[in-house]
Amino acid sequence: MKIALVTGGTRGIGSGISRALKESGYLVVANYNKDIDTAEKFHEETEISVFSWDVSDYDSCVRGVGEVRDALGGDVDVLVNNAGITRDSMFHKMDPTDWHRVIGTNLTSVFNMCRVVIPTMREKKFGRIINMSSVNGLKGQVGQTNYSAAKAGILGFTKALALESASKGITVNAIAPGYISTDMTDTIRDDIKEKIIGGIPVGRFGKIDEIAHAVLYLADERASYVTGTTLNINGGQYL
Repeated sequence: MKIALVTGGTRGIGSGISRALKESGYLVVANYNKDIDTAEKFHEETEISVFSWDVSDYDSCVRGVGEVRDALGGDVDVLVNNAGITRDSMFHKMDPTDWHRVIGTNLTSVFNMCRVVIPTMREKKFGRIINMSSVNGLKGQVGQTNYSAAKAGILGFTKALALESASKGITVNAIAPGYISTDMTDTIRDDIKEKIIGGIPVGRFGKIDEIAHAVLYLADERASYVTGTTLNINGGQYL
């Protein structure tokens, strides 16, 4: 049974990805950082193992992945880098702390996690790395220079690591979701939500299951000829 690790895997899109991977027969581990109540509820509902560490800190990632290896008795086969935060502000008002927090959690974390797991993937000559970007990493967004920069950086990282890893049986791909129905989008004012939907050709927000299904495809052994690519799952939004 292959081991799949999902960062930020206990809530939102990450929760949907974790559940879908388990239903498809993977031995799933969901990472979280501080929200222990949500993590424990998620574990009770799904029986998926949850482990806490800060993905923005390299040493924390080394420790966390080591704990997963010890607990499950194997190395990570599928890594989904899903953890992310927002700290929105117009750039001329943006606090440097908010810049570094977003870059650290959304982009540096991808380096940290990949750097920890890829040596064993290279040894086994198999691995699947799936990095969650965003439509805003492709087109930008007002008030999100930090977030857009991090998500755009993931795309370049993905292409470069894919080139380095292809001969070792490791694929590295990205998914760039558009607006997806989650607890976060549920808080958007109705008038703003209607304006957003007006710019989406299919006329609705995406579903978590639609993102999870794409992860299942990229994680599958039969997706071995797909690497260095970005799946844009955004309802046809113009870029």
